[in-house]
Amino acid sequence: QLQLVESGGGLVQPGGSLRLSCAASKYILNYRAIGWFRQAPGKEREGVSCISSGGSTNYADSVKGRFTISRVNAENMVYLQMNSLKPEDTAAYYCAARTRGSGCPPPQPYEYDYWGQGTQVTVSS
Repeated sequence: QLQLVESGGGLVQPGGSLRLSCAASKYILNYRAIGWFRQAPGKEREGVSCISSGGSTNYADSVKGRFTISRVNAENMVYLQMNSLKPEDTAAYYCAARTRGSGCPPPQPYEYDYWGQGTQVTVSS
């Protein structure tokens, strides 16, 4: 069973940066896609970004140009670099792995099979 562990969250001022990490217990290229999601209190979980096993990426419109997803295959790590953070980016951030299909799926939680426990990001002055 794949285990995913997120880290790197914290409190940051608006305009600041954070890098989130997702450590996988198994070889990440065995999985069709790794996604980042976030969930703010009282809101539904939303897709933020995805990287497929082939290396294609996508981003939610709200984070395009500010967030960058990347991975280091040999270390089984996926990262989310978040720049120019805004208060509306405040949420718990989760990484997830998909075992089916090809490429990045629609950014819906049900498209993914394994989830981490999340890391909190708070953007506030």
